[in-house]
Amino acid sequence: MDGDDVHGTVKLVSKEGDTFEVPVEIAKLSNLVITTLGEDDCADDNDDTNMVEIPLPNVKATVLAKVIEYCTHYKQVESMTSITTPLKSNRIEDIVQEWYADFVNVDQTLLFELVTAANFMDIKALLDLTCLAVSVLIKGKSAEEIRRIFNISNDFSSEERRG
Repeated sequence: MDGDDVHGTVKLVSKEGDTFEVPVEIAKLSNLVITTLGEDDCADDNDDTNMVEIPLPNVKATVLAKVIEYCTHYKQVESMTSITTPLKSNRIEDIVQEWYADFVNVDQTLLFELVTAANFMDIKALLDLTCLAVSVLIKGKSAEEIRRIFNISNDFSSEERRG
């Protein structure tokens, strides 16, 4: 990694076209960003006129703002404790630091959008955290409750359900 990367910025462009200028050091938590910057030599140039734009057509602006919040905290405040399996607890607070537990204490729709964004942007630590939150959400639920959470229709016939 080039030392100049720490000072450069990259523009992340949301699905709606909103642009977020993010320090390269923070954006590089995303393997998608690393790959894109690796293909574009002007990323090493600190001239703002050559700032790389990375379109994220699958990520809404509100979700991208949360992803950037996560990456900034991870890089500048404290990195998240690694999530290991088997899980030592059913409580997120017992597995990761409080800030990270609070970060995924969001409504179900936003949580699922964060999973999708983390997967698309290839941010392993965020994907691990959001998947942990989903697993805690569905733990102990019946098949019917899980179908409702994931909006899955029950298309089994009554015979198939019985047997």
